[in-house]
Amino acid sequence: MNTIFVKIAAILILWVSLTPIAEAKKTDSTGFVFDTVALIKTTPVKNQANSGTCWSFATTSFVETELLRLGMPSVDLSEMFFVRHIYFDKGLRFVRMHGTSNYSAGGQAHHVINTIKNFGFVTETSYNGLNYGENQHIHGEVDEASKAFLEAVVKNPNRKLSTAWQTAFKAILDAYLGVLPKETNWNGKSLSPTDAAKSSGFNPDDYIEITSYSAYPFYQECALEIPDNYDLKNYYNVPANDLFAITLHALENGYSVCWDGDVSDKGFSHNKGLAIVPETETTDLTGSEKAKWEKLTEKEKLRSAYSFEKPLAEKKIDQTDRDQAFDNQKTTDDHLMHLIGIVKDQKGTTYFITKNSWGTESNEFGGYLNMSEAYFRLNTVAIMMHKKALPPALAKKLGIQQ
Repeated sequence: MNTIFVKIAAILILWVSLTPIAEAKKTDSTGFVFDTVALIKTTPVKNQANSGTCWSFATTSFVETELLRLGMPSVDLSEMFFVRHIYFDKGLRFVRMHGTSNYSAGGQAHHVINTIKNFGFVTETSYNGLNYGENQHIHGEVDEASKAFLEAVVKNPNRKLSTAWQTAFKAILDAYLGVLPKETNWNGKSLSPTDAAKSSGFNPDDYIEITSYSAYPFYQECALEIPDNYDLKNYYNVPANDLFAITLHALENGYSVCWDGDVSDKGFSHNKGLAIVPETETTDLTGSEKAKWEKLTEKEKLRSAYSFEKPLAEKKIDQTDRDQAFDNQKTTDDHLMHLIGIVKDQKGTTYFITKNSWGTESNEFGGYLNMSEAYFRLNTVAIMMHKKALPPALAKKLGIQQ
């Protein structure tokens, strides 16, 4: 298991070749053995550290990967440039909504895309967001301090908001994250953030977000009702089978996918490099293995199913499972990551190669994990992709011009 993952991680990080990894199948029944189906060139894994800004890290990785697909050289974009703009926008809405909208560290993929559209982007060297005596992101103080200030403004003690509160709010963000740069070094030239984005060929209007819940009409747009969608932007809503098929189609055709979903499920183990939804009662065991399994107590079966030691039968997740998990808030949008490929295990189960933002030292696989089809079907809240990554028939059904 470790050897296979280390090979995958090494190739993903070093990118010495774009040729899909061809791993030899093993004949024994223990451990996970993965064969690569698709693999997309991406940039190195980064570390959001002690910040709740996974949305910016995941989507920035997605944008960097899109720039590679568009023929640009590898670039390290600033996640905190997007965070700084979105924090301010959230603050404005929080005050206008008298404190009833969401002001937190979380966000959505479109917040990065919208920032690029309105303000462009800059490199990490132009704006690292570390203006408070730390060498990694630690956002507890800035999150609490900025929200406390906004809550004081909302109380409106003067019975009329002053002309100074927005300037004061900007000053808090600038003190922690730094003053936003007016220029960035882009391909050897000093350009404004908007000019840098325009010269890259990246078009924010080409990107769409998709979800899958029966609470909304299928094949139409809906304002996805999750706290971090504070600006109530629309997502395309499709059935669960389409959501999976769309993601497969994108990755098979060279387009990566930004993933938004739940990682609190007990089947998610970044340490083990896996996200799975095994059946408590496994159905694919035979002979002595089956006899041993049947002798286990329910508690022992559950512990064995989530041992992450070898492939077991996984639950068949349908639309009803997704809807129930979303409606009872078992599935929430607590994390964003970046899907950059497809692998299959020795039993034929499909997984998505998933790039996390917890640093290369966060697990022995260089910060990557493999997310099974069942986990994706159950715990995906939404995805973002280039509109050309959609299967043409579905694009037509959604009314999207490719």
